[in-house]
Amino acid sequence: MSNNFLNNPIEYLKSVGPHKAEMLKKELHIFKYYDLLTFYPFRYVDRTKFYKVKEINADLPFVQLRGKITHTKMVGEKRAQRFVAVFADETGNLELVWFQGAKWISEKIKPHQTNEYIVFGRPSLFNGSFNISHPEIELVSAENTTFASALQAVYNSTEKLKARSLDTKGIARMQKSLAALIRNNIPETLSKTILDRFQMLSREEALKQIHFPLNAEILKKSEFRLKFEELFFIQLKLLKQKGLREKTFRGFVFSKVGDYFNNFYSDYLPFQLTNAQKRVIKEIRLDMGSGKQMNRLLQGDVGSGKTLVALMNILIALDNGFQACLMAPTEILANQHFETISELLKPLNINVGILTGSKRVKARRLIHEQLQSGEMQILIGTHALLEDVVQFKNIGFVVIDEQHRFGVAQRAKMWAKNAQSPHMLIMSATPIPRTLAMTLYGDLDVSVIDELPPGRKPIQTVHRFDNHRDRVFGFLREQITLGRQIYIVYPLIKESETMDYKDLMDGYESITRAFPMPKYNVSIVYGQMKADAKEFEMQRFVKRETHIMVATTVIEVGVNVPNASVMVIESAERFGLSQLHQLRGRVGRGADQSYCILMTSYKLSSEGKLRMETMCRTNDGFEIADVDLKLRGPGDMSGTIQSGVLDLNIADLAKDAQILHAARNMVIELLSEDPNLEKPENSRIAYQFALSNTSRTNWSRIS
Repeated sequence: MSNNFLNNPIEYLKSVGPHKAEMLKKELHIFKYYDLLTFYPFRYVDRTKFYKVKEINADLPFVQLRGKITHTKMVGEKRAQRFVAVFADETGNLELVWFQGAKWISEKIKPHQTNEYIVFGRPSLFNGSFNISHPEIELVSAENTTFASALQAVYNSTEKLKARSLDTKGIARMQKSLAALIRNNIPETLSKTILDRFQMLSREEALKQIHFPLNAEILKKSEFRLKFEELFFIQLKLLKQKGLREKTFRGFVFSKVGDYFNNFYSDYLPFQLTNAQKRVIKEIRLDMGSGKQMNRLLQGDVGSGKTLVALMNILIALDNGFQACLMAPTEILANQHFETISELLKPLNINVGILTGSKRVKARRLIHEQLQSGEMQILIGTHALLEDVVQFKNIGFVVIDEQHRFGVAQRAKMWAKNAQSPHMLIMSATPIPRTLAMTLYGDLDVSVIDELPPGRKPIQTVHRFDNHRDRVFGFLREQITLGRQIYIVYPLIKESETMDYKDLMDGYESITRAFPMPKYNVSIVYGQMKADAKEFEMQRFVKRETHIMVATTVIEVGVNVPNASVMVIESAERFGLSQLHQLRGRVGRGADQSYCILMTSYKLSSEGKLRMETMCRTNDGFEIADVDLKLRGPGDMSGTIQSGVLDLNIADLAKDAQILHAARNMVIELLSEDPNLEKPENSRIAYQFALSNTSRTNWSRIS
């Protein structure tokens, strides 16, 4: 089994040469035949269909036309010239416009009585007439009017590559040259059992057909084969890592549930646990008593009670004679956890400490001493916990809140705090779609709290445009009269010349004008404030000394004021769905009806409209996360892209959930029968798995 053919340098391919090869390497990271072969089309167009000019409408993403150029002209000053060609067929005409390369295009395209051109591009409406900017254009020939297949591949390119004739057609020509060299020299990666079960194309056939599909049916089969393979090897890596970790790394055995847990549960529980919370506590308890080192992801929507679940399992660690810590990404959130947990555990006389970047040297020294002596049982903090000087006597349980804010390497440092690795519970209040969780955290066990505590009323969310501001302010005054408090969040801190959005300072001034003292008091909080000033303003709001808090997204996590019942988000179109949902979660924490008001301008993209509609339609964080995944893609949603897991070439986690499930189930079955991939029938899989892991950083120990 050899990959020699695929490892050939790209400059060896006919018509590429050293100069084009250098461009391909720099612009598209194509170094070898394999890189080109797996540089997949991002869509396909039907180049057999020709539209007439009169058939063009705004709903058509692309059109292909056949006709003549009647006349051309250069428009504008020398530095900002554009080239305009009037294209016509028997039904009408439209303008073709080039803003870049105008001089070069003007020499290539000339009006002619008999010459016919084929034009392909995206139509747009301007001043009541359609035009096409930067279309593909070429003279009619036998080659471009006869097609082996209706489906023509379209590839991503860059302006620099297009200037060297490496646009989508240039890349297709390279793919054609490469396809001609493929003759039983593409090694198979999957076993015959898998190929037969799913009636898959061979790898070689799939790679040919993905670039030059004979028809839509065979394209679908090619896509399935290549997507399955990609997801299969990701899942194989994750599940092998999980098996290795469970086999190699022993965990502390928390064998008893003692007085701390039992007394808290029977006497000091602030509210009755939901069934989901009880289920998750049981799952974690089983992990901690199994002898295996726990690595568990705890997902739950905002307000679902994750912190209480974490705390109760911390108490089990204490009952077994171990210390525990909770790490949060911001000082605000760390302080919030410290205050909440200290208050809850006060009757149990448990020593709880807090360590953040702003702690003074003397206080730090005392914390370090108490940690090393074992006197401090629970430590809550920020990134400051990762410092080498922070050493525990016997840390047995680590909770990481808002895990996506910490890099993999940072989280790894918590493993070094003890000779034997502590149990790890990673919490996320940003719901992760199941497909993304299976891919990003496929080597972890996952628990989900899918119930809210009883008595919580769903937050009413509405979308309002800027010209409704007076009505919105009237509603805010009504809420303040009822004794409620209000958050108003802005996306920017400083004036931006390039973006037409209200910034925080401008917003603060307008709010104080609309809500003047002494009748109203307004706080302001933003990231660049000094920690003590920030804390002062936060406490004023907590103590109900101020009615309104004007803030940036610094309040996205960690602020818990049950009396705050209204969240106004300015320029809501500037925020992603998950962030909007997080901000909304700052209200709805008391018994009163709460509201979220999304303020936007009228200039909303179709994506912006979908985000607003989704927020108004549902409070379900997992449904919101699914829409967010479709809109933004997995890379943007994940704070762990550095792990390399999401370097997907062809699979799409927003669309390929069924393929992912099939691949994962196949891996589970494979590893249960042949955990070390030693059977002869799995030799191809073992070879490819070894090949794909040679250049990867091994994060297998780390959650």
